[in-house]
Amino acid sequence: MGLWELFVIAVGLSMDAFAVSICKGLATGQVRLRHALTAGIYFGGFQALMPLAGYLLGVRFQGLISAFDHWIAFVLLGLIGANMIRESRGEAEKLDCDFGFRAMLPLAVATSIDALAVGVSFAFLQVDNILAAVGFIGVVTFVLSAVGVKVGSVFGAKYQSRAELLGGVVLVAMGLKILLEHLGILQ
Repeated sequence: MGLWELFVIAVGLSMDAFAVSICKGLATGQVRLRHALTAGIYFGGFQALMPLAGYLLGVRFQGLISAFDHWIAFVLLGLIGANMIRESRGEAEKLDCDFGFRAMLPLAVATSIDALAVGVSFAFLQVDNILAAVGFIGVVTFVLSAVGVKVGSVFGAKYQSRAELLGGVVLVAMGLKILLEHLGILQ
């Protein structure tokens, strides 16, 4: 997996966190640097931790399912992406302006569950340097989440559903690309 592909996956995964950060910024109104850093640390940290956990789980089962691992990666990314697309058509999430542990931890876990499944896909795709990959995902999510808080305070919830839609489309496209490459249709 190349850097460009990893960047595209990182952006796709971070769209949930970006959308929630927009809502947090909208609810907060007067955003301070600590708000952006808090969102970035929680969301970026969990977006790095969850694919690592998924990778470690996937490596344990890699030998058993290596004959159809590309199908698993395709299905996981496709389902995650389709779910994000479906959620983008729903109502905007209602959030308060609390950036404390009790408010941020559940949000960070909820927005990073998809990354756990992507980590499993990374194991099947035999990603060479998993620590660099998950670190990259964490940094991308940190930046987009911190920016999302400011975007929310400036522009409001107008772009939340578009961010989720874009993230879903990206993940579906990456799953399709993995499958087509394995089948020899794309090189």
